Amino acid sequence: MRKPVVDYRKLRLSNLTSPEFSHLLLLLGWVGYFILYALTENLIPAEDCYPVHSKLDDIIPFHEGFALAYVFWYVLIVISLGYFLLYNVQNFKNLQTYIIITQAVAMVIYIVFPTRQDLRPAEFPRDNILSALMGLIYSLDTNTGVCPSLHVAYSLGIASTWLREKSACLAWKIFVVVAVVLICLSVAFVKQHSVVDIYAAIPVCMLAEYLVFFRKKKVRTA
Repeated sequence: MRKPVVDYRKLRLSNLTSPEFSHLLLLLGWVGYFILYALTENLIPAEDCYPVHSKLDDIIPFHEGFALAYVFWYVLIVISLGYFLLYNVQNFKNLQTYIIITQAVAMVIYIVFPTRQDLRPAEFPRDNILSALMGLIYSLDTNTGVCPSLHVAYSLGIASTWLREKSACLAWKIFVVVAVVLICLSVAFVKQHSVVDIYAAIPVCMLAEYLVFFRKKKVRTA
């Protein structure tokens, strides 16, 4: 079994800021995000949000089958951050920084230009476990704060980081890319996002890509 590059059994509050463990402080970005998420969800009413819509949204049907890809996003985040925590601390830093940048940009946009989508079906076309799953997700996640899509932004960051991971085999990289493509499509098919939200995530990812990967490369070669 492969040995982790960091022995987290030695982690204590007293040495959390040491060079060996300080990368874990990046996880505090999630705390800040969830606080801002709760505030924006509860303090910005839906009627004050701009409705996002594209003609493509009317063509794309709701299909609960994409709930599997939509939910797998959560699993992929945990798998990716967990793997890099154990076996490649630099890529953990890269991915978590990428996520923090996209979170920060998205939250500023959600506050300055609040958006919503009115695409959710009044009733599901089929009654099955996946439709029930989407009903649960709808009940937990409002239709506000949607543009850009963080589902898409995180996914592109995950794919970008894995493609740079030298220890990952080709089959896994292909799996991640396919999974990310399906996740990005799923947000439209389960009516959690407009196609516009997918497009809007791309420039946010380009900024994160530059700051995390290309800017660092320029600094090292300067």
